[in-house]
Amino acid sequence: MNLPFSRRTLWLTLLALVVIWFGNLEYRKLIKPDEGRYAEIPREMVASGDWVTPHLNDFKYFEKPPLQYWATAVAYEVFGEHQWTSRLWTALTGFLGILLTGFVGMRLFGRAAGLYAALILGSSTLYVLMAHVNTLDMGVTFFITLGIFSLLLAQNEQAIPFRRNWMMLAWAGMALAVLSKGLMGLILPAAALFLYSVFNRDAAIWLRMHWISGLLAFFAVAAPWFVLVMQANPEFFQFFFIHEHFERFLTKVHSRYQPWHYFVPILLFGMLPWTLLMVDALLRTWRGSAAQLRHFSPERFLLVWAVFVYLFFSLSSSKLPSYLLPMFPALALLMGKQIAAMSARRLFWLIAPVLPVLLVLLFGLGPLVNQQSENPVQHEMYSAYADWLTIAAAIWLVGTAIALYGIRREKVASALAVLALASLLAGQIGITGYNTIARERSGYPIAEAIAPHIKPEAPFYSIENYEQTLPFYLKRTFILVDFKDEMAFGIQQEPHKWIPDIATFAQRWNSDKEAYAIMPLRVLPELEEKGLPMKEIFRDHQLVVVIKP
Repeated sequence: MNLPFSRRTLWLTLLALVVIWFGNLEYRKLIKPDEGRYAEIPREMVASGDWVTPHLNDFKYFEKPPLQYWATAVAYEVFGEHQWTSRLWTALTGFLGILLTGFVGMRLFGRAAGLYAALILGSSTLYVLMAHVNTLDMGVTFFITLGIFSLLLAQNEQAIPFRRNWMMLAWAGMALAVLSKGLMGLILPAAALFLYSVFNRDAAIWLRMHWISGLLAFFAVAAPWFVLVMQANPEFFQFFFIHEHFERFLTKVHSRYQPWHYFVPILLFGMLPWTLLMVDALLRTWRGSAAQLRHFSPERFLLVWAVFVYLFFSLSSSKLPSYLLPMFPALALLMGKQIAAMSARRLFWLIAPVLPVLLVLLFGLGPLVNQQSENPVQHEMYSAYADWLTIAAAIWLVGTAIALYGIRREKVASALAVLALASLLAGQIGITGYNTIARERSGYPIAEAIAPHIKPEAPFYSIENYEQTLPFYLKRTFILVDFKDEMAFGIQQEPHKWIPDIATFAQRWNSDKEAYAIMPLRVLPELEEKGLPMKEIFRDHQLVVVIKP
C-alpha cells in the first residue's frame, strides 16, 4: 500500500509535530506536587551521587523505581538543571510512543493505517496533556507499549524469522516498564495475554514466548537495581511490594478513591477529537475479529488490552486520569486500521459531532474557569488563563472545520493531518497558558524573591507544609516541622532529620545563629506569640517566609 501522503507532506507534518511537541517544555514553571517531586528526586540523586536509593527532601523515597529518575539525572548532568530537562523524559517517551505506534501500525495493518494511528495518538487530548506534565505515567506507558507491540510483531505469522528478536524486545520492554513504575509493567501485559488466550481459545501463544531466554533478558534488565536497593535498604521490600502495590490497589490508603464511573468522562474527553471514532473502532473490531478465533489476531489482542486496562483501573481503589494512558496506543492502532478502510463519508460523520463540543468549549471554558476563583488574586490569574483556553478552543474549532471540509472533498490524509496538528496545537496552548496560575501552584515566585537572602549553610525549616517545587528552584532541601505526608516512611527510617512539633522547632530556632522558615499564613501568629525573633522576607496569599535576624 502506498503512503497516503506525499513524502514532502509527510516530512513537513513530522517537522511541525516535533516543533509543537517540544516547543514549550521550558516556558512553564513547575507545578506542584508531581512536577516538583519528579524534578527534585533526580536533582538530589545528582547532588548526593547516590543513584541506588532515591531521596526526596533527603528522606528515602521508595514509592517508585528509578528509571525516570536516572534518565532525568543524566539530562541534568548533560544539559543542566532546568525546567525543560526535568520534563524531557516525559515528552521524549511520549513522542517515541507516537513513532512506535506508527511503525507497528505499518507492519501489522499497512502504511496508511500506521500513519493514521500515529496522527491519532499524537493529537489525543489526554495523551498530549500527560506527555507534557512531569509524571511517571508516560514513561511506563511507552515501555508497556513497547512490550505488547513487540509481542504482536513476534506472534504475527509474517514475523517467524524474527520472532525471537521481537520477543526479546518484548521482555526487555516489560522489564523497563517495571523499572519505570513497578510491577504493573509485568502484571498488566501478563493478565491481558491470559485473557486474550482464553477469549480467543489460543493456548499456542504461550508456546511462542521464548520463556527461558525471555526471562533471562527480563531479569538481566530489571533485577540488578532491586538487588542493590534491598541490600542497601532492608526495609525496601515491605514498603515497595506490599504497601505500594497491593495496598494501593486494594485499599484507599492513598486517598485517591473515586467511583467506578470515574474514568468514563476522562476517556471520552481524553480521546477528543477522536472519541466517536474510538467507539466505532471498538465495536467493529469486536464484530470483525470474532471470526478469527483459533488464529492469532492482533486486533482482538489490542481490544482485550484496551478493555482490560480500563476495567482494571476502574476496579482499583486508587484512580488518577493518567492511569488510562496505556490504552491510548492500542486504541490508536485500532482506529488507524479502521480509517484506512473507511469511506470519507463515514469518517466525516464520526468527526463532525466534535464541532458542537468545541463550540461549547469555546464559549463555556472562560466562565467555567473564572468561577473557580475565590479571591482577587485568583480572579486575575484565572481570567488570564481563560483567555489562553479560549484561543486554544478557537484554533481547535477552526482546524476541525477545515479538516471536515477536506474530508468532504475526499482529501482524507491531508484533512486528518490538519485536524491532528490543530488538536495538538490547541492542547499545547492550553498547557502553556497554565503558566498564568503558576503563582498559586509553583514555588518559583517564592524562590525568585528569597534567593538573594538565602545562605546554603543555614538551616531552612518547612513548618506544617512542604512546597514541592521550591527545593528544585532553591537547589536545597528543608527540615520538616510537624509535617510528614508522603515522606512518612522516610521519616520513620531517619526520625532525627525531622522536627515533630512547634515547641521543639522553637528551641531549635532560638539556638540557631542563622535560619529560615516557610509556613502557611495561619502558623505565623502562633510563632509570634512565642516571641520568636523573625523578619518577613516574603508573603503571598498562602505562605510566608521568615529569616532569623
